[in-house]
Amino acid sequence: MRDHLDELADATVAAVTFGSARAAADYHEWLGAPFPVLRDRHREAYRRLGFDRGATRAIYRWATLRRYLTLLLRGRRLRKPTEDTHQLGGDVVIGPDGRITYLRRQVAPDDRPDIDELIRAVADARSG
Repeated sequence: MRDHLDELADATVAAVTFGSARAAADYHEWLGAPFPVLRDRHREAYRRLGFDRGATRAIYRWATLRRYLTLLLRGRRLRKPTEDTHQLGGDVVIGPDGRITYLRRQVAPDDRPDIDELIRAVADARSG
C-alpha cells in the first residue's frame, strides 16, 4: 500500500484498530505508514460494517501461516499478539458524499484485496 499512495491522489488513507492507544501507536510504527492509525476502542465501526470475529480455523489457516512465514523471511519481526486475534477487519472506501462505495470484509487475516482493486474503488468513488 505504502508504495502506491501516490496513485490514490488526494484520497485520505487511514488504518483503524480497536486496541489501546499504545497498541495503535506500536501498530503505526510497525507498519511504517505515512497515514494515521485510528482507534475504534469499542468496535462500533467494526459492528456497523459487519466485521465479524473469525473462527480459529479461519484465523490460523495455512495461507495465514504462510504469510507470517514470508514476513519472517523478509526480516519482519513478529510480536506476540496483545489484542483479540480473532477480530477480522476489512477495507472500506467512502465517497466524497460520505456514502460507502466499496466494502470488503475479511474472511481471514491474510484476506486482503489487491492494491489495484483499491485504487479502482477510489477512482470509482470519485467519479460518482
